[in-house]
Amino acid sequence: MKTDDYSLAFSHNNKDFQDPQGIDLLARTEPFYEWQDNCQRLDLWTYGNRALHSAPKTTTSICDGLGVLTENAINLGSQDYLSLANNERIKEVAIATIRDYGVHSAGSAAVMGNTDISLRLESALADFLQTEHVTLYPTGWAAGYGAIRGLVREHDYIVMDELSHNCLKEGAFAATKKISNFKHLDFEQAEKLLRRIRKQDTKNGILLITESLFSMDSDTPDIAKFQGICHEYQATLFVDVAHDLGAMGDDGTGALGIQNMLGKVDIVMGSFSKTFASNGGFVATRSRAVKQYLKSYSPSHTFSNALSPAQAATILEALNIVTSPLGQSLRLRLMDNIVLLRNESLNKGMMVSGIPSPIVPILISEREENKKGNVKARLVSRHLPSLGVLANVVGYPAVPLGLTRIRLQVMAEHTSEMMMLAADKLSQAMSLAEDELNDII
Repeated sequence: MKTDDYSLAFSHNNKDFQDPQGIDLLARTEPFYEWQDNCQRLDLWTYGNRALHSAPKTTTSICDGLGVLTENAINLGSQDYLSLANNERIKEVAIATIRDYGVHSAGSAAVMGNTDISLRLESALADFLQTEHVTLYPTGWAAGYGAIRGLVREHDYIVMDELSHNCLKEGAFAATKKISNFKHLDFEQAEKLLRRIRKQDTKNGILLITESLFSMDSDTPDIAKFQGICHEYQATLFVDVAHDLGAMGDDGTGALGIQNMLGKVDIVMGSFSKTFASNGGFVATRSRAVKQYLKSYSPSHTFSNALSPAQAATILEALNIVTSPLGQSLRLRLMDNIVLLRNESLNKGMMVSGIPSPIVPILISEREENKKGNVKARLVSRHLPSLGVLANVVGYPAVPLGLTRIRLQVMAEHTSEMMMLAADKLSQAMSLAEDELNDII
């Protein structure tokens, strides 16, 4: 490839095309496509152009956007923390459910989309989370967006961690313009924002949004402190538990259980796609009124097709495993793999973010607006498949500009040999990328 091709690829990022101008809504997408297509031809574009050719197990096969097939590579890019997506017991339950109920729910949960399985799932989740009421959604994204959009109105306020997931941000933007972001995990700034809002407005609602495990930095807030200030300032706490629920904690209740906050958080929202082997999401609350209100006023619940019977049965059986001795054993194996991968990566000089969790973020740069770090991350990602490792490079808008990283996602059924080999191959990819970087920049 010519130097000009690399210059075009590395002189832009997604943010440059986020706000296109011009009268023709279709034609103004062309500059982005020119850049994206150039990146793909250089094998520097991994978003949406790769397709698995086998199940998302600990090793898998994948074809990239250039048609190159990588077979039997160590899979650190799929979200299947307890390795339940290919669990035989769960697959048999899904098959049996399809035979009895068919493949489709054929309706919104508001109009005959529910089944007795989905109702049992809601009840089981409520018991697991020590809440009384659970509302199911077709995806985790729909749950985050829909709960916020359903509860918050334009005269209300939202105070949220600046690294909150896209579904939470989009729900906030759709609900109100009165949005304040606080620095990541900054309890003191969050409290100042609540105090300032309540000083000027004692009539309208405030929703404070955070996550129990942030999927880009692998860190967690002090949930009790956030719930405490919400009580103090008559605000409502909303916690997204998508990435730790089921996969962390002795009993699988994640940070809520670890921090002794089960049943104490105002609103808990989660996704099934990380640990429970299915699409889908939920919102849990102690209030029957909130559940019934969301059923009527949360658009992604009311106007989306309900989970299929097989999905609901899959999640319910996954929950049965999560809460069993087998689930505890899988979590112990998962944590052993996590600690080993983190330690091996650190020993090889890599920067590893956060606490031990199924997400192991390998930082390329610690500074925002670091162009070199962004370029290096993409080069590392390009080398990994040929070295036998599959992982995702994550850049803007999922993380701030300049803080692009390689995000490794660990499974219970990975072996210790896989973890050590993956760290070694990642180190090799870093060295190869650094050599290329010196020629490009």
